[in-house]
Amino acid sequence: MTPKATSNWLGMHARFRPGAEALVQVAGKDGAGSDARRLTYEAAHERALQWAARLRAEGVGAGDRVAVLAHNTIETFVLLFACAELGAILVPLNWRLTVSELRYQLDRTAPRVVLGDSTFTGVLHGVRASLPALPAPLALEAGPGAAPAEGPGSALDAPWVILFTSGSTGNPKGALLSHAQLHWNAVNTVLACDLSPADSTLTFTPLFHTGGLNCLSSPLLHRGGRVVVTRGFDAAEALDLVPRERITTLMGVPTIFQMMAEEPGFAAADLRSVRDALCGGAPLSVPLLRTYLARGIPLRQGFGLTEVGPNCFSMPAADAERKAGSVGLPIHHVDARLVRPDGAECGADEPGELVLGGPAVCSGYWQDPDASAKSLRGGWFHTGDVLSRDAEGFFWVRGRIKEMFISGGENVYPAEVEAALLQCGGVREAAVVGVPDARWGEVGAAWVTVDASVADAAEVAARVLQELRERVAKYKVPKTLRVESALPRTASGKVDKPALKARLVTP
Repeated sequence: MTPKATSNWLGMHARFRPGAEALVQVAGKDGAGSDARRLTYEAAHERALQWAARLRAEGVGAGDRVAVLAHNTIETFVLLFACAELGAILVPLNWRLTVSELRYQLDRTAPRVVLGDSTFTGVLHGVRASLPALPAPLALEAGPGAAPAEGPGSALDAPWVILFTSGSTGNPKGALLSHAQLHWNAVNTVLACDLSPADSTLTFTPLFHTGGLNCLSSPLLHRGGRVVVTRGFDAAEALDLVPRERITTLMGVPTIFQMMAEEPGFAAADLRSVRDALCGGAPLSVPLLRTYLARGIPLRQGFGLTEVGPNCFSMPAADAERKAGSVGLPIHHVDARLVRPDGAECGADEPGELVLGGPAVCSGYWQDPDASAKSLRGGWFHTGDVLSRDAEGFFWVRGRIKEMFISGGENVYPAEVEAALLQCGGVREAAVVGVPDARWGEVGAAWVTVDASVADAAEVAARVLQELRERVAKYKVPKTLRVESALPRTASGKVDKPALKARLVTP
């Protein structure tokens, strides 16, 4: 008999810390007290075995896919470990997608079982109407309804999760994450964030995205900590939950931290339990950073991606303000290089493509050998992201290779311009894209949001552009700058640049 890997982390902690709380489901805006659903590691492990038995009864075995379409729920984590028992693959689906978009992902993954919460029953039946081979959806709220039973387990190199990328440039690709990948991301995160079983996090970002599933949540379950799950994000609710649930770590995109800071109760909120906060997905502005530093919270910029990590870089707390704008240093068991198009190493402050190596690299893309071969070359994952590294070894995001545009023969990296815009007075968020121009080939178009106190949009646009000219070379300054009340977002919380670009051609 081949020995199974310790793939079900809940079982490990159920042996050593059975009564420790593992998962908490917040019932609603005021549901953090007795109405919250709480599972100890022992109870969570038993429920995972119950789901494993139910899934096996539905025909699920090694390599089969189990799709779930639901708002944030602790049941998703339980299903994750039920799949680990069977060697199956969990496919968390983006509930913001249209029926046609979901049909593409479900057709591509061909799940043996589809689970959905009551909110999405109609959507799943709509998908099935044009995809008759899709199994009838099972109600997630009904529970497993089976006696617990162990499965054969999973090897470390076996696939565990398929997470679809955002698909901003064509159909999304399904990143195939193995047990080893999640294990090493957990180890890396535990070391970089000094996580202990006493730590807890508040998970309000979507679990169909790597930030919600794997930034802090799965590493904490690996470590034996506590994950408090909310259905979605509500700033007032989050500020209330931090002291009530003794939250020690937070993770979110800058917009989330900005919304919390703007909540009327922020100044009086008890945030003393929070010892660490991670920010990713977009540049962190210096004013927002200082807002949290003033509350004693070291809000740290990081960087990663679905296919590697997602935790690849981390900013030492002591350098957070001094190196504002940097994503920090590579963390444990992550090898990072910056290369030119010919593969040669970049020098200090020279932009180049980030390539990553180490055990936290994904196994490729589900049923997409061409995309897998393009990204995984010579043992390195080619990210398509352009970064630079300063003389002290700190990394700075410059943008995506595909986002780079050429203006008058000069390469312009939007992320570099966005970072400079965030340093201009009153700017809260910034986005830059390249657009065609008859004279220069391409020029920048920029959008910003500003402090609520700013009244005259035209005046602030002119002032910001003037200040930007003092920060970046003339060819990098956008030709147009628009002041918006809000910027469109993708499901992962990043600015939706294709949507912004569409505004330029929409009457």
